[in-house]
Amino acid sequence: MAHFKIGDRVETMDDVIKGKVSQIEGTEITIVTDDGFPMQFQKNELVKTAGDIHVSNYEVALVKKEKEIPKRKNRKAVKPKERNLPKLEVDLHINQLVKNPKSLSNFDMLNLQLETAKRQLDFAIGKRIQKVVFIHGVGEGILREELYSLFRKYDNVNYYDADYQKYGLGATEVYIYQNY
Repeated sequence: MAHFKIGDRVETMDDVIKGKVSQIEGTEITIVTDDGFPMQFQKNELVKTAGDIHVSNYEVALVKKEKEIPKRKNRKAVKPKERNLPKLEVDLHINQLVKNPKSLSNFDMLNLQLETAKRQLDFAIGKRIQKVVFIHGVGEGILREELYSLFRKYDNVNYYDADYQKYGLGATEVYIYQNY
């Protein structure tokens, strides 16, 4: 860092202001500009100009480094909506569960859907997944009511209609209390 003394010719780092040092108090330096105005600056805001003592590139680099503000790294912010998205989605539509649903009776279809729901809910509880969405469709509401009756058997779950904008009326979200 350059040392200043009264009478040195200086220039500011940020602006095109030139002048002579007229007073030094600690790190604060008063200069009289070429236009005759007294101005105060910090030592790290000034550089000696050529004609007095030569300032090395190293000294300029030190001053610039001192003045630079480190840039913040851009991290993709997680939106509150995304933060609350369910971790697990289970589609209970029968054509998602078996290849040929026409070979099953309505009773067999309903039992298969309920077994799948129970297995996925137990899996979520075991893996400490907090939210699960069961997509059951609208239909006549039989599967939905059977799911509700299944969920009522669990003490550590709460269930409610899933996000309407995303699923419409055909889905139920289950919240699993972890420390029950």
